[in-house]
Amino acid sequence: MATDLEIARAATLQPITAIAEKAGIPEEALVPFGRHKAKIDLGFLRAQAEKPRGKLVLVTGINPTAAGEGKTTTTIGLADALNAIGTRTMICLREPSLGPCFGVKGGATGGGHAQVAPMEDINLHFTGDFHAITSANNLLSAMIDNHLYWGNGLGLDPRRVTWRRAMDMNDRNLRNMVLGLGGAAQGMPREDGFDITVASEVMAILCLARDLADLQERLGRIIVGQTRDGQSITARDLKADGAMAALLRDALSPNLVQTLEGSPALVHGGPFANIAHGCNSVMATTLGLSLADVVVTEAGFGADLGAEKFLDIKCPSAGLSPDLAVVVATVRALKMHGGVAKAALGTEDVAAVERGVVNLVRHVENMRKFGLPVVVALNKFTTDTAGEIDAVRHAMARIGAEAFLCTHWGDGAAGATELARAVRKLLDEGHAKFRPLYDSALPLADKLRTIAREIYHAAEVQIPPAIAARLKRFEEMGFGHVPVCVAKTPYSFSADPARLGAPEGHVLPVREVRLSAGAGFVVAVCGDIMTMPGLPRRPAAETIGLDAEGRIEGLF
Repeated sequence: MATDLEIARAATLQPITAIAEKAGIPEEALVPFGRHKAKIDLGFLRAQAEKPRGKLVLVTGINPTAAGEGKTTTTIGLADALNAIGTRTMICLREPSLGPCFGVKGGATGGGHAQVAPMEDINLHFTGDFHAITSANNLLSAMIDNHLYWGNGLGLDPRRVTWRRAMDMNDRNLRNMVLGLGGAAQGMPREDGFDITVASEVMAILCLARDLADLQERLGRIIVGQTRDGQSITARDLKADGAMAALLRDALSPNLVQTLEGSPALVHGGPFANIAHGCNSVMATTLGLSLADVVVTEAGFGADLGAEKFLDIKCPSAGLSPDLAVVVATVRALKMHGGVAKAALGTEDVAAVERGVVNLVRHVENMRKFGLPVVVALNKFTTDTAGEIDAVRHAMARIGAEAFLCTHWGDGAAGATELARAVRKLLDEGHAKFRPLYDSALPLADKLRTIAREIYHAAEVQIPPAIAARLKRFEEMGFGHVPVCVAKTPYSFSADPARLGAPEGHVLPVREVRLSAGAGFVVAVCGDIMTMPGLPRRPAAETIGLDAEGRIEGLF
């Protein structure tokens, strides 16, 4: 069987100018990066701002497992199929992070015959957006320490600096450190640490900004720490916001690529959904909606994380109103949620599917709480049996949902045609009545409790007194209206990654809260989740290299 990389290389890609023409983007609005990828000039985006908007479809999934679900693959397959049946469709995806590429998860360009391309470029350095974000983040860090070194005129307390450095790689040794050692000439010693770039507030700001002016305004609002008497110090106070915006100017422009079947795709921004808000940029999504009849987008990890944040953070912030949700599942993953070990997934086990399908049921029911019609995409593997597939369909029928069998990995658009027709029908019928999960006027702690109760089915949220006081302080500072972004394990509805299926009555322990004033949300760090991941025992980097002709091998 051909690998994803081999399939991608065998495809004949169209010049990016042809893809742009298909999407309605004039050649003069392109900033080419070679023959097959380009950025889109911000002036063109401004001209598109008042155009009518198309329909917005969110692709999400069950809690991920080692068996695989294929959410990005389904996003691409569905969009290709919609184009194939005559619906003018664009895709909006996040950019991959280098951390997972060289860690355990691999790239994020889809798979099989449902990929965006050029696969190697997108998965590695692409157009340099992540490097610009990393540089802007670390420029602010450098200016903080430089300010401390040259007399600290703002009175910033070194013990209360909250801004952390960033890099786009998994490296657990950088989570916590002491810097400035070596004497007075080397700076002021203080504790610091690194987050992965996709968890940086700069990444969130780039993805939520509406234009360059909004970008700089948000950057200026970043709170880097406090004075000894508790007054906040911002990036604007340090006069860092202008230089940060300059570093991010080009990165703010969305990137245009294509699927293997020639569908236009905007791939831009890349916050993780387990430790950030997990959605591609607002600018890419709104551009797509001005150009296409339908935009198919994706939010990271399961619907309890990425979809909830898309619906409670991105959509209200950007004035978006989604029209439908597609929840992706596989029989293999449902068997794991039903208690089957990975090594035994090739053996038929209808009873395990029936046990594990509760995870899918809950995600479907959760999406309906936002007023969205929902369909299920059952991403087929060759080992799936008729009995197992029927078990999923029967479970969906009991809650009034329909599951569509999809084979886009092997068949491309043809493998998602039935799903595409169902999506098109529901969009035409216009059943959506979108509403966020909670009112912005709710106190921050109550917003967190609402997410835990309604989405995770937790019995209690454990908020220690010091963290409760910190939330109250955020409200006193004028940030009580912002949404809450939960950082927790993606593998379970609970904070315990081992609790698969659909656990109920658990406790959500809040370990830390962070105010992202520029992005416009509060991050609640729950359980043992880390904002700087580590590499596994055998990282994917061990099998990645170059062949005799200089081509990349081992990337997936």
